[in-house]
Amino acid sequence: MAYQERKKALILLADGTIFYGKSVGIEGTATGEICFNTGMTGYQEVFTDPSYFGQLMVTTNAHIGNYGVNKEEVESEGIKIAGLVCRNFSFPHSRVDSDGNLFDWFEKHNLVAISDVDTRALVSYIRDNGAMNAIISTEVGNIDTLKKQLDEVPSMEGLELASKVSTKEPYFVGDENAPYRVAALDIGIKKNILRNLVKRGAYVKVFPYNASFEELEAFNPDGYFISNGPGDPEPLTDAQNVAKEIIKRDLPLFGICLGHQVIALANGISTYKMHNGHRGINHPVINLITGKGEITSQNHGFAINREETETHPDIEITHEHLNDHTVAGIRIKGKNIFSVQYHPEASPGPHDAEYLFDEFIENIKKQKTAVI
Repeated sequence: MAYQERKKALILLADGTIFYGKSVGIEGTATGEICFNTGMTGYQEVFTDPSYFGQLMVTTNAHIGNYGVNKEEVESEGIKIAGLVCRNFSFPHSRVDSDGNLFDWFEKHNLVAISDVDTRALVSYIRDNGAMNAIISTEVGNIDTLKKQLDEVPSMEGLELASKVSTKEPYFVGDENAPYRVAALDIGIKKNILRNLVKRGAYVKVFPYNASFEELEAFNPDGYFISNGPGDPEPLTDAQNVAKEIIKRDLPLFGICLGHQVIALANGISTYKMHNGHRGINHPVINLITGKGEITSQNHGFAINREETETHPDIEITHEHLNDHTVAGIRIKGKNIFSVQYHPEASPGPHDAEYLFDEFIENIKKQKTAVI
């Protein structure tokens, strides 16, 4: 098989640093922002998460591919990462319900992957120097050419990527006779978010990233949802305008990750690119309302400004990341509107924060009761 030919490969970072490894057998070059994920499982869900679009993924788990792939364990249609860097790539796999091996899946999607890399050294370097653009390639003899190619890669800061992963046309999920109707703005939505809404009695209509509030409103929804997604939230002016209209009308709204940042921007709170971001399934968060701790799944490279949030007269911080005290959740005072910076659907990851979907449904119930 092709993967038996292990060619030399490299990772070239924007600051000129080079790490070497071996190709898993798919030749080529890939560019993007390099970042690392600390999760010990769930690699297939990570690779198909639209929030990772445009990123080169470094996995801290030493073994990738050991349990193969399963067609049911995807968060979107197709692979969304730009490329993979890992320590040990497992060509054989061992799992009762797998549909095949990881190499064949990568080959089908023509994904460049590099293994046999000292990922501990690479992750330590990224942690100290920050997430930056990089290029991975099997063309190890053309460093100057690779440097020129890397120079042309746009910075993640200011980069709008939601349009690259959003649905082109609206679609429906769930039972049309379900008790609640939810309009979801897709700026990179994960399938497990939709599953969590549907199993709580929601009939969901998913709209493209640039849909207007009037288009969402025409569905006659009981509540609104703004999804996770990739890139910088600041250029998403259409989504911010949708959030502003929902807020102005005091309608139930729930935002996750990029959606959380969009809601903050709609309230005049700025966002910023983080040094490294949070990516993994073991991030500690405290719920400031209940005082309870949560272990959460996170995947974001941007965050909202804490000082501006604290001084905003209409906003309350509800959740805080315990590692760096960044804002992990907010709610608008006196309204059924809230958002979190992490993933309560946690696929993969812990289920500590699934209650947030219940809170969203409760907000919808309260609104329906008030109207009656």
